[in-house]
Amino acid sequence: MSVSRPTTRQLLLLGVAQAVLFVAGALLGRWLGLLFGLDAFGAGYGNSSIVGILLIGLGGGAGAQLGRMWFTRKYGSPRS
Repeated sequence: MSVSRPTTRQLLLLGVAQAVLFVAGALLGRWLGLLFGLDAFGAGYGNSSIVGILLIGLGGGAGAQLGRMWFTRKYGSPRS
């Protein structure tokens, strides 16, 4: 069975989608943290700052994964 490889244009689209959704997810995590009073850029490294940083990281990671899932559904696995 022959498996076609993604084109360069499709792989570029994957990279752009992951980058855009990473930033959107990180911003969403930041805003969610601020909503709950967890300022990641507050003074010092208290518990609220650490949880705020964690929310930004989780949001960015989730956004990048959403970009990959979208690409996989539309074009198939990029690892072909």
